[in-house]
Amino acid sequence: MKKIIALFMMVAMITLMTSVASAATVEEKKQSVRKAVEDTLDRLYKVQPDARDAVESYAGYAVFNDISTKLFITGGSKGKGIAVNNNDKTEIFMRMAEVQFGLGFGIKEYSVIFVFETEDALNTFVHQGWEFGGQATLAATDKVNGGSLQGAVSASPGVWMYQLTTKGLAAEITAKGTRYYKDSDLK
Repeated sequence: MKKIIALFMMVAMITLMTSVASAATVEEKKQSVRKAVEDTLDRLYKVQPDARDAVESYAGYAVFNDISTKLFITGGSKGKGIAVNNNDKTEIFMRMAEVQFGLGFGIKEYSVIFVFETEDALNTFVHQGWEFGGQATLAATDKVNGGSLQGAVSASPGVWMYQLTTKGLAAEITAKGTRYYKDSDLK
């Protein structure tokens, strides 16, 4: 019972922090997201140094930092991030939302980094949004052993994905009803 009360208190604190953060200006919010993205990329490069080459040399990338909460049979997560076109350095501020079903409870922080081989793949992600079906599991391929995409999984043709937890590169990457979309508050 004490664990459940502690979990509810943590969720309440996150909600309070979110409402306090909303008092910041648009530029302050953008800078906060940029800093979080920079920190995430630094963490990725520490656990997967070759990822820097893919992130910097492909058509673009997107980085999201997410908080996931799960209580009994339902859960969800929300997060913010940036998609970057490496050709013209355009930044598109985005959000993500996820719905989960299944047993469990807890709070987890994680980051997702997408690398886009082509500008078309990046544009599709940014302008059409993107959803993964519930219970979809992404699998790594053998085609990138030792290369700049080592440790990434193929999310779709021309799109690679890394997932970090506080413990480093995730061993398994799954998506459950996840949607990525433009952040209308940070245009």
